[in-house]
Parts: sequence; C-alpha cells; structure tokens
Amino acid sequence: MNSASSLWVQSDGTLMLNEAHPDFEQARDFLRVIAVLHKRPGSWHTYRLTSVSLWNAAAAGWYSGGVINRLSELSGDSLPFAVENEIRSLMDRYGQIRLLNDRERLVLETATPEMMDQIRRREPIASCFDGTPSETSVTIRSGSRGWIKRELANCGFPVKDEAGFHRGQALDVSLRELTAEGYPIMLRDYQKEAVDALLREPAVDGGSGVVVLPCGAGKTWVGMAALVRLRCETLILTPNGVSVSQWISELLKNTNLTDNEVGEYTGQAKNVKPVTVATYQVLTHRRSKGEEYPHMQLFVNRDWGLIVYDEVHLLPAPVFRMTADIQATRRLGLTATLVREDGREEDAFALIGPKRYEMPWKTMESKGWIAKADCTEVRVPLDSATALKYFSATKSARNRIAGENPRKAEVVRALLSRHQGAPTIVIGQYLDQLHGLAKELSLPLITGEMPLRNRKQMFDRFKCGEIDVLLVSKVANFAVDLPDASVAIQVSGSYGSRQEEAQRLGRILRPKKDGITAKFYSLVSEGTDEVEFSRNRGRFLLEQGYPYAVDRWKMAELTGTEGEGKR
Repeated sequence: MNSASSLWVQSDGTLMLNEAHPDFEQARDFLRVIAVLHKRPGSWHTYRLTSVSLWNAAAAGWYSGGVINRLSELSGDSLPFAVENEIRSLMDRYGQIRLLNDRERLVLETATPEMMDQIRRREPIASCFDGTPSETSVTIRSGSRGWIKRELANCGFPVKDEAGFHRGQALDVSLRELTAEGYPIMLRDYQKEAVDALLREPAVDGGSGVVVLPCGAGKTWVGMAALVRLRCETLILTPNGVSVSQWISELLKNTNLTDNEVGEYTGQAKNVKPVTVATYQVLTHRRSKGEEYPHMQLFVNRDWGLIVYDEVHLLPAPVFRMTADIQATRRLGLTATLVREDGREEDAFALIGPKRYEMPWKTMESKGWIAKADCTEVRVPLDSATALKYFSATKSARNRIAGENPRKAEVVRALLSRHQGAPTIVIGQYLDQLHGLAKELSLPLITGEMPLRNRKQMFDRFKCGEIDVLLVSKVANFAVDLPDASVAIQVSGSYGSRQEEAQRLGRILRPKKDGITAKFYSLVSEGTDEVEFSRNRGRFLLEQGYPYAVDRWKMAELTGTEGEGKR
C-alpha cells in the first residue's frame, strides 16, 4: 500500500478508501461506477468488485484497461494480479456473447469458438438450442430469450441483447405545453439525458435498462418522457396503490391522455386501457400457493410497447419470471438504488437491462434539484426493564425489542419540539409501536390497515399544511409524494435494509421553497444489535456522500441535556 494514496487494493479484491485523504471524493465517485460499498469501519470505506457492478461499468462504456489504470493511479501502485485478472475476465466478457435477430430467428453468437464450447457444455443452457451450434453461433428456441440471458448471467456470462424490440400498439400521446399552474412543461437536463441513454441508437442496443436517480428527482417524468418518445401503449408497475394514484394524476396533468386512455389495475379496480398502472401486489396475488397467478395475464392483455418498473429494486420473483417471457418489449426500470436485499442483481441486469443512466445524489443536491440533508443517528439507552428483556430474549426477538424501545417516545417528543411547525414524518416498522406513539403524542397515523382512499386524504391534508406531523408505517417507504416534508424521524426499520434507509431519506428530499436543509433522524437503541443494523442501513447513503452524525441521547430525567458525537 502507498501511504500517500487514497486507495488500498487488496489481493482478495477488497478496495479500501481513506475518507481523510484529499482525493477521497474523486476516488469515491469512481468506485461508485465499478464497485459496491461493503462496510465502513472507522474512516475507511470498504468496497467490493462484483460481476454486476463491473458489467454495468462495461455497459456504460468503460473498458477493463481503463478501470485497471484508474485504480492503479488512485492506489499509487500496480494492482495485485488476481484483482487485475478478475476485472479483465468479468468486464471483457460483456459484449462477447450477443443475441441477434436473424430473419425472425433468435441467434446466440459468441466472440470465440472456445466461449461457445463453454456454453454448450452447460446442459440446462444447451437445452434451449434449436439445432446444432456452429463454431460461434446457434439458433435459440422461441420463447427462451429471457431465460437464457438469466441463466448465462447467473453463470457469469452477461449477454448483450441486440435482438431488438417490437413497437407495440401505437398511441397518440404528447406532453402538454403548460402545467396546470400555467408554467411551461420542460424536462430537466438530466431527465432528458436519462431518456436519451435508454433509447440510444442503434435501436437494437437501446430500449431497455435501468435509470437510477435520487428520490425526489422526478423519476416519474423520465417514465412519461419515454412513453411520449415511443408513442406506444404502456404498462406501468408500481409498489402500492398510492403510487398508482400519483402516476395516474401526473399522466393526466402533464400529457394529453384522457381518463378513457389511462387505467388503474389494483385490488380496487381492474381497468385495462392503453396506459395501465398496476401494483406488484395485484400481479402476484393468488388464492393458494399451488395456483397460477391469474393477474399475470396483464402482461399480454394488450400489445404493450413499453413496460415501466417503478422502484425496480422491489421487483418480486414471479414478476421476474414473467419478464423473462416478454423480452421483445422495451423495459424501463426506475429506482433510487440498485441495491437488492435478496441478492438478485444478476436477474435484474439480465431481464430488465443494464444501468443506462445514474446521477449521484450529491450532484443533484449541488445543482438544487433535491434538498440538502443532514443525517443524524440518535443513540437511545434502554431502560432497565427493557434491557433485561432484551438480553434474556432469543437473537431473533431482540431486534423488535430494540426497535420498540419505549424511551424512543421521549426522543420523538423532543425532536418534534425542536422542529415545531416544520412538516415532519415519523416512520416506523412495528404497528404496536406506532399505535402507541399515536396515542401518547396525539399524532395522526397512516398504516396499511387504513383504506387507500383514507390514506390519500390524510396525505393530502399533510401536503396542504392542515397537519404538520404525520406518523406513518412502512407503507410510506416507497413512491409517496410529500414535497414539503423537511424532517423525518425513523423510529424503527427492517433490520439492515439499505434500500429502505435510502427511500426513507428520500421522503424529505424534494427541493424546499425556502432552501432549508432537510433533517433525517434515525433512532437506534444503544448497546443493541440495532447499532450494527443501523451501520448496515446507512451504507448506501454514506456512499452517496451523506455521513451520519451520532447523537448519544441523555434522557431528561437523568441529566436534562443531550450529548453530541460523530460517526
């Protein structure tokens, strides 16, 4: 290791980045392109190279030699042989296997006979062949396009899909010239760049993939712009019913589409129209485990030319399987983070497509497109009774006990007093805890138990300023538009979920009219496993440039003061 350099590359492929080095931010921005943040012990950020991170870099135009040279520059030394070999092996494979359309036949083509020989030796993959392979090409059975891409990716062989897409049913759609308030409708530069990157020429190499933008950056506009550019019937899939309502509202406000052309497909209504907005939940609903998924027919009910997967990192396994069957349809994944807690990054890469565009959160913040934000982890001690209960519980039960720490109620009360009058959301995982807080602090509560119409009414009351504090369950994790919320207090979460942490911060990142800095508080029980889970949860945001201050809360009945620290 060169002690004067910002980066230390270990022989096992671990990349260690020194936060204290003057070149830290420059190096971090590069590592974000080629690697994933693994952990952050002290001032060192630990990254790992993964197959998907390197394939995405290759899809974005990076070559293995350029990545190796840049890592060598940052580390001040040549790379260990094993690391250099891994980078070359993984990155150089991208583009070596291609899917082509040859006179309506699907053909798999390899760059070398040796690669074809490796593929044909894998029995499950060879079963998709329609005939005997030549040295470098083979015809693939009809309907196997997605399946073979997924299987090859899981074996470490990314496929560059150049077989093209069908246009779908044409639809006369355009953006309106003016908003409802009379302002000209114009895409932001990065939104236009994202659509250009998705639909780039040549057409066979564009048209499918993932756009990564921060919460609050207007990913919905990217979806609408892609729909307008392609002018085709479109299926939009979202995480929940509130998101369905918001998509429909935005489409009707900002395009020339009418009520007769935009349909809702949820548990409450099933209207299939030229543009249909549905939830993942309704698609994966079935009456028994052994049944087929009856609503999956939505994928083939019309001649869709585009399918938009909102919050694509949440895509459930049955939808992955259906997506494998519709590879001739253009696909757009929208997300704030490529992190998947289920480890299915290869499936997303193969079936939705590579990352086509990403804008770092801090870059968006510097340009004023999202709000500035300060993140604070508040360490809250357990009272003696809860501590006894926690340390005598099984490991599986401890997280809930720590999450529901009764002393967190006093911290919430103090924080609400500190930010009195600021639009604030208090968000948590456990319904018993939330009901208790609602009663103790007299706060309005939204949970999944509440009918969708009532939830929407409550969100609307918050947005118009009628109420300034809203207590919400995890139903508000995704696709809930609360533009004026400037403070978020997280009282409990889903173990070490990085995507959840990012989404919850995202609830308060809409730009504020007065330019104030948003505040994100995560309450963590001191001396429990929740501390380690919190460190895990914050990894993605740390990578984006959001360090957490640590406030070790000293309860008022003990000292009457609060203590400050840093993480």
